[in-house]
Amino acid sequence: MLPATFKLCAGISYRHMRNMTGLRKNAMVAIHHELNTLAGPGPSNWISQKKPCEDALQKAISILSEQDGWTTETVAANGDKVLSKVLPDVGKVFKLEVMLEQHPDDLYKELVGNMEQMGEWNPNVKEVKILQKIGQDTMITHEVSAETPGNVVGPRDFVSVRCAKRRGSTCFLAGMSTQHPKMPEQRGVVRAENGPTCIVMKPCAEDPNKTKFTWLLSIDLKGWIPKTIINKVLAQTQVDFASHLRQRMANNVSVEMSPAW
Repeated sequence: MLPATFKLCAGISYRHMRNMTGLRKNAMVAIHHELNTLAGPGPSNWISQKKPCEDALQKAISILSEQDGWTTETVAANGDKVLSKVLPDVGKVFKLEVMLEQHPDDLYKELVGNMEQMGEWNPNVKEVKILQKIGQDTMITHEVSAETPGNVVGPRDFVSVRCAKRRGSTCFLAGMSTQHPKMPEQRGVVRAENGPTCIVMKPCAEDPNKTKFTWLLSIDLKGWIPKTIINKVLAQTQVDFASHLRQRMANNVSVEMSPAW
């Protein structure tokens, strides 16, 4: 209602503003600016945020569809693996491939529905906060990462636009860096950038109650960090994420099965 009222008032007052001079005109411009701020993000802002996320999703799907040129970074004892590839227009990207025991819908509920709780179970994340929701499937988030052991890489924060999409039985969680007036750069924390990033959750062909989980990660940590350290940190972060997510989902099942007494 407020944006519509503002536009109506602006239209009525425009012919009067053309005849204003000096302080009166400056005052009117200031009033319009304040009203626009109060009106908040409107549909035009939604469109401008949704499109980059959809573009990131398409770019990520295109990258993941290319099977050639990937180099193995690490393989865990349980078979979880991280691969990498250098792309001319993106830089180095990392791809986590794991098999999870849960159905995609359960993982989707945890990673999207309970997004702000991620800091409770993933020690590599201090906080995830939703700054703004845009429609049914898009949101702006602020994430703060924890420092690595020994503070080799200090804490970083990100402002991202994220979108969640479904295509048949496959779930996509895509994102990339953006800006938001509620979260300017914070003192003492390096503002890193990411994107395109994308998590793909697809039912396993052999057992549809299990999930083939793929995470494409493209990130610029900023700062003066040797590439060898960045590569090691990012690959380990993805392996750790899979381990922490498994534990979280197992704990959820334990809580659901606990007797109510």
